[in-house]
Amino acid sequence: MKYVAPRDPARLLSVLRRGERPLSVEIETILDRLDRYEETLQTLLPDESPQQRRDRLLAEARALEERWPRAEERPPLFGLVVGVKDLFHARGFPTRAGSRLPADTFRDEETPDAASLQRLLDAGALVLGKTVTTEFAYFGPGPTRNPWNPDHTPGGSSSGSAAAVAAGFCHLALGTQTIGSISRPASFCGIAGYKPSYDRISPAGVIPFSPSADHVGVLAPSAQALRLIAPVLTRHWNDPEAQAPTAPPKDTLRHRLGTVLVPDDAYLEQAAPESLKALESLCERLQGIGVTLLRVKAFPDIEEINRAHQEMIAAEFAQVHASWFAEHHQLYHPRSKELVERGMAIPQDTYARACGGRQQIRDRIQETLDRHGATLWLSPAAPGEAPRGIDSTGSPLMNLPWTYAGVPTVAIPLTTLPHGTGPEGLPLGVQAAGHFGADEVLLNRAVQLEEALQ
Repeated sequence: MKYVAPRDPARLLSVLRRGERPLSVEIETILDRLDRYEETLQTLLPDESPQQRRDRLLAEARALEERWPRAEERPPLFGLVVGVKDLFHARGFPTRAGSRLPADTFRDEETPDAASLQRLLDAGALVLGKTVTTEFAYFGPGPTRNPWNPDHTPGGSSSGSAAAVAAGFCHLALGTQTIGSISRPASFCGIAGYKPSYDRISPAGVIPFSPSADHVGVLAPSAQALRLIAPVLTRHWNDPEAQAPTAPPKDTLRHRLGTVLVPDDAYLEQAAPESLKALESLCERLQGIGVTLLRVKAFPDIEEINRAHQEMIAAEFAQVHASWFAEHHQLYHPRSKELVERGMAIPQDTYARACGGRQQIRDRIQETLDRHGATLWLSPAAPGEAPRGIDSTGSPLMNLPWTYAGVPTVAIPLTTLPHGTGPEGLPLGVQAAGHFGADEVLLNRAVQLEEALQ
């Protein structure tokens, strides 16, 4: 049985802001689904009873409507319900980072909300609750299951965030990505995910994994929804195309997408045949509307890039966890414990060299775009469809070089295309990557890609 019924802000936000659909009706709809299917999917931490959550959210919705009675004055995300990954501090909820460590290890009553969450709250969003994460955003999995098929993983580490959005338990959810923890679960759950340029969304108030690689991002049902949400979260937002139509005709799509690059080297060999077929189906669709598509060498040295990134994040994970691990090592998942111990053993010169490689790969990505007059790369958002079982969250290798370089990415589902699902009928996705700092341009291109898929 599928449990997929995303509630897309791209369709709902305007009617909520205008008051054409009362917030209480929307919240009751969401919570009725949650009450019916959460026992199966296990997307949230049990910090509240279902009735406590319902009473709280309905009271917060009434307060929001009373504060903003005039539709034209309502904030941009008025009434949207957000899931908050259990790495983000949120008032009224403990932060455990998916671990067995005592909650007071990470925060106390005076700890403010994460900066990204505060931006959403200021824009009129309401908190559903804390969503499940793998332990410390690494590979120790939680109990969450994939709404497309509960026998499969939703991916990780933003497991609960992706599954909750796909199941219609919230309109959007906060996530983090240190290797592939937004893009991969978005792909596995058939939704969209935005990983910004490094540091364009503040990481303040989020339990770190690797400060040199951590990205705060967001998951939502569609790229169009992400474009509505991103200006609230992303620092110094300046969209030169803000007045452009949201659904340009296909001849306009051809001109706006222009030239698109696809890696054609050892990096792409990491993907399974079903993902390569889905990517090829997308390429054929784009070429059919006149988009120029070039296959170029991007990461022939992908093994070295993978190793450098893994060394960097392991060393920083060990640094972040030094005091916690010393006191609570017996409570760590074996995978987390192994990463701490591996990180402790990495020589300083190896770590420094790995950190220095980030700018080199970023420059390579951007110089290749510029040389061909392109604005985006396209590649699989995951090696294949979601693996069976929940003991593993799947491989993040298709996301790694873009995260290492810190360039922005947007994952988009390909389920409307031939070959857009895998052998077991689960979704496949594509990730678009662009110039560092040009998140606005990339999100606009992602919306145009989404339009081309219709």
